Amino acid sequence: MTYPRPVPDAPSAPDQVAASPRFPDVEKGILAFWKRDDTFRASVERREGCDEWVFYDGPPFANGLPHYGHLLTGYAKDAFPRFQTMRGKQVHRRFGWDTHGLPAELEAMRQLGITEKSEIEEMGVEAFNAVARRSVLEYTGEWEDYVTRSARWVDFEDDYKTLDLDFMESVIWAFKQLHDKGLAYEGFRVLPYCWHDQTPLSNHELRMDDDVYRMRQDQSVTVTFPLVGAKAESLGLTAVRALAWTTTPWTLPTNMALAVGPDITYAVVPAGPAGTPDAEAPDALPRESSVQLAAEVLGSEYLIAQDLVGNYAKDLGYASADEARAAVSRTVLGRQLEGVAYDRLWDFYADTERFGTANAWQVLVADYVTTTDGTGIVHQAPAYGEEDQQVCAAAGIPVILSLDEGGRFVDTVPEVAGELWSDAGKTLTRMLKAQGRLIRQASYEHSYPHCWRCKNPLIYKAVSSWFVRVTDFRDDMVRLNQDITWTPENVKDGQFGKWIGNARDWSISRNRFWGSPIPVWKSDDPAYPRIDVYGSLDELEADFGVRPTDLHRPFIDELTRPNPDDPT
Repeated sequence: MTYPRPVPDAPSAPDQVAASPRFPDVEKGILAFWKRDDTFRASVERREGCDEWVFYDGPPFANGLPHYGHLLTGYAKDAFPRFQTMRGKQVHRRFGWDTHGLPAELEAMRQLGITEKSEIEEMGVEAFNAVARRSVLEYTGEWEDYVTRSARWVDFEDDYKTLDLDFMESVIWAFKQLHDKGLAYEGFRVLPYCWHDQTPLSNHELRMDDDVYRMRQDQSVTVTFPLVGAKAESLGLTAVRALAWTTTPWTLPTNMALAVGPDITYAVVPAGPAGTPDAEAPDALPRESSVQLAAEVLGSEYLIAQDLVGNYAKDLGYASADEARAAVSRTVLGRQLEGVAYDRLWDFYADTERFGTANAWQVLVADYVTTTDGTGIVHQAPAYGEEDQQVCAAAGIPVILSLDEGGRFVDTVPEVAGELWSDAGKTLTRMLKAQGRLIRQASYEHSYPHCWRCKNPLIYKAVSSWFVRVTDFRDDMVRLNQDITWTPENVKDGQFGKWIGNARDWSISRNRFWGSPIPVWKSDDPAYPRIDVYGSLDELEADFGVRPTDLHRPFIDELTRPNPDDPT
């Protein structure tokens, strides 16, 4: 490569080079020369007509200042295009700006002095998005200085912004391509969910930052579920109390089933001589009821994975783990328990006609259940656990949400209605104790995911979202990954290879305001269902009679037309 080109006044003799150069002056001199000579643009133009090496510069957010991490990745982004240019290829290096998404919204909210999604709705989407638009390019000047001083060659003049109309049109085009191939679909699934920002996250976003997973103290409870019904009677398990452990007591109001491992051996253990916590007379009950409850529990039996009996020796009334194991009266294999009914904790969703819970409150078999911790019996809340949802769906058990979009309990759970999910655990635990259904409560420290944007703890919650059907082409990605030359080589079958090998369908929609739209129009009359997907401004203009000049909300929301399938 012959660039930069020599100029007449450039020093050439060795004695003209300073023995101890001042590097700030060297930097200024080189940058000034590159600018005066237009060296970068000349290097691109010189390769006109040559093979092209396509380079996509992952765009930064311009509503914040650059930092050390941007410097590190910037050098790699500069070295590869330079190398390919030296090999005779033409490399256009358009700089980009990521202007959409929750980080942009959070900055706009900070500038407006608001903290809640409801406040955005009160002020109006148009007014809010106008602030977001102004804020997202606030630091472009600082970014240009930073990138230029790091000696990167990029094109700031022919840059791209994700808020540009042509870029957003390319996004809806890509979505329509996926939809036409059957690779985009709408689903109601359990996803990581930020209750503060009121939007789902993709599983990929749980790996965005090193501090997404943090150690957290939560309340764990072990709850009793008395077995009832004909199948329990046939197994000799009537009134035996299945023990289920959970670190999310706030999900217990929507308990719909219990899961056991098919090949796990479960033991029936009678209450020991020291008594059990659920036999203590609860203060919240009348004297007559609490005495009667205590009398009933004194002769009770408990169901727990045989391998875990020792862990619950004290709770079951025994002095030692060996004593508890010796007290086991009989065992049963997990697969034999399938279909056994049990007494539900509460009657919040007992109306089977209203809630569709006719198949709820039974024992199900699930391969994912282990005896690593807990009791070997897993509480199932299909609205708040991905595996719970899958297991319960196979049994015809519905997903019922007890929380609203802000993570607060709805009125169907009156004792904690309006309470935040994280605050309701104490009330629910007191209720369990009063009912004689609590056998253990303890503090539990574990690594827990937090929102990488607002830093609040996440929950898992069933939400409606649009997905890319990654599982349909996952095998192709794994195969094509073998054709990539990786440096270092272990990444191919290591971190990256394992990631794509276990990739799940990708949630791509967000319940927010500032971003590219999902270009799907639905009929508002279920009697005449229809879905139209648009992939260009031309297609929108053809059907709606107007050519959009802005694909952001609220303007895109205003595009409506009569349903061609609705004769009324």
